[in-house]
Amino acid sequence: MRNSLVLAFPLVLGCTGALAGGSNYGVVPGAKQLTGKVSEWPVPTPKFARDPAPGPDGNIYITVMQGDRIARFDTKSQKFSEWDLPSGAHPHGLLVDKEGKVWYTGNGNGTIGELDPATGKVREHKAPSGGSPHTLVIDDAGAIWFTSQSGYVGRLDRSSGKIAEYRMSGGPYGLALDKRGSVWVCRMSADKMGIIDSKTGKISELYMGPGSRPRRVATAPDGTLWITLYGNGRLAHVDPAAGKIIKEYEMPAGANGGPYAVTVDGTGRVFANEIQTDTVAMLDPKTEQFRVFGLPSRNVGIRKAIVDAQGRYWYMGSHNGRLGVIE
Repeated sequence: MRNSLVLAFPLVLGCTGALAGGSNYGVVPGAKQLTGKVSEWPVPTPKFARDPAPGPDGNIYITVMQGDRIARFDTKSQKFSEWDLPSGAHPHGLLVDKEGKVWYTGNGNGTIGELDPATGKVREHKAPSGGSPHTLVIDDAGAIWFTSQSGYVGRLDRSSGKIAEYRMSGGPYGLALDKRGSVWVCRMSADKMGIIDSKTGKISELYMGPGSRPRRVATAPDGTLWITLYGNGRLAHVDPAAGKIIKEYEMPAGANGGPYAVTVDGTGRVFANEIQTDTVAMLDPKTEQFRVFGLPSRNVGIRKAIVDAQGRYWYMGSHNGRLGVIE
């Protein structure tokens, strides 16, 4: 079934907290013993679908970037629903708040969008600098933080609709929140992590090494951070309170495997896919051993993945147009 767009309108914006865990989507990741079973489903509109996010209803939501749609996969019936977004929005990242509203980055029109799946209504919040909003997370206070590859990090106050911006070079990409409420941003082209103190707005940085190209970051239950270093095939473990790298791990596929999406389950096990090899590696920090899951499809193209409340690992293959789960 497909729900059409009912309403879309911009808000006038001005200027302007935080939770840690998994990918900061507001759903606490669970944990389970994985058998390695992989299931995949073709999405209705395979136009570079990406960035799955769990909802409080237990279902999985994705953006359809080149189709200007949001899709929802019902995990019980295994069927999809879709909603149209404004033409040219090109949604990139998304999250679902505890009320069930879907928030997405309008990578094509410089907005943060808000979809009510119950009515199909869409509201757009225009970022002052426009640009290309990329990835978003939600903090304990309900504010939405997002990156823009055009050179800033934004904070949307959902109650007022106002967006504050923090200038940041290096092509801001993935982001996560630590337990103090600081925002950690992958500055991929600068080989650095940007750090925003959400209370003061002060910005600092952590150098990740030459050619590291940090791409995505996730927060573990113990408050530490895990970062994929796309440029050198490593996974970095960071202590955000000390502002230092604890250790780096060579990924199973080596320097050219392309570690990309990263997330953490409820026990602290770390999942990172290697986009060049169609594999997902799970690191148990207690044993420092990897377990590698081979995917049934080729040229999958995972760019974001999550662990749901049951502990299942969900991924979206942007290249092959298939939503998958490892359980």
